[in-house]
Amino acid sequence: MDTAGPDTGVIQSAVDLACRAPSVHNSQPWHWRYSSGRLDLFSDRTRLLPSTDPSGRQLHISCGAALHHVEVALTSLRWRSDIDLLPEPSLPRLVASIRCHRDATPRSHDFDLVSAIRHRRTDRRPFDPVSAAAGPVEGLADPVGRFGVALTVLAPEARTTLAAATDASAAARRYDSDYQAELHWWAGHSLPTEGIPPDSLATSDESARVSIGRAFPHPGRQESTPRPGVDQSTVLMLSTDSDTAAAWTRCGQALSAVLLEATSRGMATCPLTHLTDVERSRDMIAGLAPHGGFPQVLLRVGSVTSPPPAGHTPRRSTADVLTLH
Repeated sequence: MDTAGPDTGVIQSAVDLACRAPSVHNSQPWHWRYSSGRLDLFSDRTRLLPSTDPSGRQLHISCGAALHHVEVALTSLRWRSDIDLLPEPSLPRLVASIRCHRDATPRSHDFDLVSAIRHRRTDRRPFDPVSAAAGPVEGLADPVGRFGVALTVLAPEARTTLAAATDASAAARRYDSDYQAELHWWAGHSLPTEGIPPDSLATSDESARVSIGRAFPHPGRQESTPRPGVDQSTVLMLSTDSDTAAAWTRCGQALSAVLLEATSRGMATCPLTHLTDVERSRDMIAGLAPHGGFPQVLLRVGSVTSPPPAGHTPRRSTADVLTLH
């Protein structure tokens, strides 16, 4: 086995793909450092959303998603990732350290997942049901077991609870001026490298047909011909057996695994975190998990018949998020 680490070109390519990972409001709260053959992932606390995410839970979930993305990218480049989560308690910003080994043997599906990194996007529009061609939704649970995360496919009857939890979350923050200012800053602006651009938000009509979506301050695109019908997505819940930084990071890894698998099958996806931001709404949905635990993220999956809005959400350059020594 070749024990030499990858060269900087491999690391730059892998990190570039890793930074396509989803993050809360596209805040991209991560920084990478490559030195002496070790790739370290740090959380960037300057990009913490203090009103939305005061505990840093979503920051760690976002970093976990980027961590899984980089593992997928390295595998496709024939490097196996040996990941150590939160390796140094004295350095809480150090989320993970990765040692790479030149013995990966990528399969064809590994390249499907890399393609999914490039094509995945958060689609906030209403969905049609998952198509038969995409395969059973229950199969999306297969890649999450190794992260110690539980995936629950919620029954249609759970929509009533989810809608009530959405209303409770919105009510809790309706008059929270700090939260509203933070949301206005990150959503609906034309920032070149971060945030959620207007075209990535749902129209007013589309938002009205998704009863469990986050309420954004900007209507986004204008839809000339409103469509009838409501969202018919399947909702998945990712939950953990503890509520710690390590559990949050593992949940982010699992979220990435589910998103990429779903995308590779042709499903549309939309993560939902507003239902777990507020204690009351989080408590309301906790009972939907058959084995208990702490709900961390919900995910809508389904199909869409029209193409998504053009373009992808912006990302910071690799040079801004990667330090090479």
